[in-house]
Formats: sequence, C-alpha cells, structure tokens
Amino acid sequence: MLLGWLRNRRRKSVSGRKFPDTWETILSTNVLNRRFLTGEQRERLRRHILIFVSEKKWEGCGGVTLTDEMKVTVAALAGLMVMGRQEDIYFDQVPSILIYPTGYVAPEVTAGRSGIVRQQQQARLGEAWWRGPVVLSWSETLAGARGESPGRNLVFHEFAHQLDMMNGRIADGTPPMETQDQFDRWISVLGPEFDRLVEACRRGHHGIIDCYGATSPAEFFAVLTEAFFERGASLRDHHPEVYAVIRDFYRLETAEWS
Repeated sequence: MLLGWLRNRRRKSVSGRKFPDTWETILSTNVLNRRFLTGEQRERLRRHILIFVSEKKWEGCGGVTLTDEMKVTVAALAGLMVMGRQEDIYFDQVPSILIYPTGYVAPEVTAGRSGIVRQQQQARLGEAWWRGPVVLSWSETLAGARGESPGRNLVFHEFAHQLDMMNGRIADGTPPMETQDQFDRWISVLGPEFDRLVEACRRGHHGIIDCYGATSPAEFFAVLTEAFFERGASLRDHHPEVYAVIRDFYRLETAEWS
C-alpha cells in the first residue's frame, strides 16, 4: 500500500509539470491521430506521456541515440490505446522500451517432433515480453505514427500484446475483461471471426483485417487493434460486430479518425 501511495504521489507531481512546447511539436508532426482528439482527450494524453516517459527505462539499441522524439512518439501511441479507460493505465508491467533503428535479428529456439532443439536467427520489427520490455524498430514506429503505412502500427500491435498478457504469461487474444458478459460477447463474436479470417486467408482472400492475424488468436487481437485505431471506419463498415466489441474494450469511437 505504501508503494502504491508513493507511486501515485509521484505520478501526480509528474503529470502536473508543464508539457514542453517541443514535445507538443513532436505530437503535431508525428502522431497523426492526435488531430482527431477533443481538448479533454489531448490533455489526458499529455498527462499519460509525461508519466510514461518518466517511468520507463529507455534503451537505444543497434547504434540508436535516444531522443525526446522517440520517447514522446512511443508514449503518445501507447497513451492513445488506454485514453478511453476510466482508470489510469501506464503499462506498469512494461519496465523498459528498447528501440532499434530499423529491423533487427533475434534468436528463436524451436523444438522439432524428434525433440531436437534448433536455434536460428529471425528478422523482427518488434516484440513484447511478459513483464518485460517492448522492443521496437524506430523506422517502423515513425511510419505507423505518421500514417505512412495505412492499417499498420507497430506500437499499437506490440502494446496490444502487453494488454493481452495482463492476465497471464501467455498471450491468447483475450485481455482482461470487466464482466462475464463482456467476456462472453468477446468469445462469441471474435472466435467465429478468427475462424473466418483463417479460411479467407487460406483461400488467398485479403480484406480489412490483415492475414497476419490468422496466425493465432493473440496476433488476431493485435491486428484488430491496429485496424481499430488506423482504419476504424473501414473496420466498422465491413465488420460492424467486431468493431463494436473492440470499441467497447478500448472505450473509444475511432470510426471518425480514418
């Protein structure tokens, strides 16, 4: 309880600081979705950015020299995801943010049917660890923030995984729900939709929901999150029930952002 009190006291102090003019310029330049927010939402987002930037450990990797532009851009996108919720969420389970200049190579260990363990190198743009860091490519992060890659946003994708893992180590495509009714609706709508996506992608049919979401339920939720924030109107028009379920989870109406 004492630690929580001290944390809240610190956050109140940090969020009361003046938001730097240079940071406001970064938001105007880099965060496309900011222009759709109300004045109250913009102020809530500023508070989130101040706290998020202050609390996280930021690490530049692969020769990256960290800048305020990187920190503010990532914090703003993460803040957009939780801005609609009544309770304040600062992704406490994420201690650090690692930023690479572009893609990076990471080891991946797999076990075959014979029990032979293989380790190989895999190219990645980002990843999210349970109770660990979020790793991001800066070039991909910036392109997504500025709307240069419609429907794709690396920060939304990886932080969706972090929301997914708030109720356990395994990302299963079902983040914590407030009520049993919300959970039941999530399963009844998104379960069949995932199956339809798998079948459509198997047949080579591509739509609003990226076929990467057919990989697993966890990737399905992450891809839906990208579509919700990046192509809200299209998601609503083509998959109204899915849009409604995701809208109610994030407590935001993004269809007019597109």
